[in-house]
Order: sequence, then structure tokens, then C-alpha cells
Amino acid sequence: MDKITRHDLKTDKFAQEVGHTVEFLSLHRGQAARYGAIAAVVLAVAIGGYFYMKYQKGVRQRELRAASEIYEASVGTAPADNPYLTMFPTQAEKDRAVDKAMGDLAARYAGKDEGAIARYYLAIIAADQGRMLESEKAFQEVADTGDVNYASLAKFALAQMYQAQGKTAQAEQLLRGLVEKPTVMVSKEQATIALGRLLGPTKPAEARKLLEPLRSERSAVSRAALTALSEIK
Repeated sequence: MDKITRHDLKTDKFAQEVGHTVEFLSLHRGQAARYGAIAAVVLAVAIGGYFYMKYQKGVRQRELRAASEIYEASVGTAPADNPYLTMFPTQAEKDRAVDKAMGDLAARYAGKDEGAIARYYLAIIAADQGRMLESEKAFQEVADTGDVNYASLAKFALAQMYQAQGKTAQAEQLLRGLVEKPTVMVSKEQATIALGRLLGPTKPAEARKLLEPLRSERSAVSRAALTALSEIK
């Protein structure tokens, strides 16, 4: 959540335009005197809008954080020395609370980063509970409408789901797209290793060609590549 998102860039651009307005008024005081009332109103609205957008994003992030805490909550009885710890008596009660919290966020903030993240959570929850069609639909919504970074995460998850279901053609298409267009969330190396694992059983030569260059990459990548290579028969 701390990374710069497309929404942040838009609000930064908005702030830049406000800055240009202030600079223009300071350099053209004579003209500003004639149009001072109008300029003051425009500037006030602009600055007010900018801070409102910043405030609204903060509200969305706090709501997402609260929903995430429900998702991470334990099941059982809160310890006596920490009665404020978020816990649920049963898994069923926790599941209902998470579904409601994330569902409300996803619906209310559709088109925003926080809404996409909430939808991603709902996809994971549905998969954990065996509701695969519902999970696939939620992942697809994030892939189609989310910020490029969150969309890439959803596509990667879909590829893993399709691979598990034996839908290798769909999985391959998604992974090749991620290799060609990596993001902050899904690196080219990560997508390449996943693609190599997918192709290993049916296209071993191509899989090795993809994975071999990664043997000399940074340690975590090289270890994953070597493991994937060892699985190719």
C-alpha cells in the first residue's frame, strides 16, 4: 500500500497543476487583481479537491487495513492479558465477517486500488473454501479492471489455478503475457520460472531455454530456477 500507484500519480499531477496556478498568480499580479475573485475561488476549489482526494484515499486505506485485520484474525478466545485482540469464536463467524468486510469494500470502492485488493482477498477466500468458479470470477474481475500491478497478481493466481485444473493453454497465455510485461508485483523472473514449470512436462526444451539464463541470477531466483530445472525429465 505504500507503493506509488496510478491514483497517486494522478493526484500528484493535480497538485502540480495547482502549483502552476499559484506561480502564475504570483508573476502576474496586475492581471490577477482584475480576476482575483475568480482566481481565488478556482484555487480554493482546486486545493480543497486535492486534499479531499488525499483524505479519501486515507479513509479507504484505513478501512482496508481494518478488513485485513479481520482476515488475519485468529479463531478462539482472546487471552486475558490482551482482551482487545481481534478473535472469533468459530471459523464460520470469522468467514462471514471477512466476506462482509471485503465484500463491502469491493463494492463501495470499485475502480479504486483498495476495491481491487478487497476483490483479490475475496478470490483467495473463495479458493480456500473450494468455491473455485467464484474465485476465478473474482480474480478475473481484478485482472480486467484493477491497477496494472494488482491485475498482474490476479493473472498470476489465475495461471496457477488453470494449471492445477489442467487448463494449460490458458495458463500459458497468461504467463507469457506476464513475462512480456512484468510489474512491481510479478517480476519477469517470477513469471518465467512459473512458465518454465508449466512447460516442463510437455515442452522440456523450451522450458530449459527459459530457465537456464536464470541460473546465474541473484540467489533466490537462481535457486528457484535450479529447482524448476531439476523437475524437468
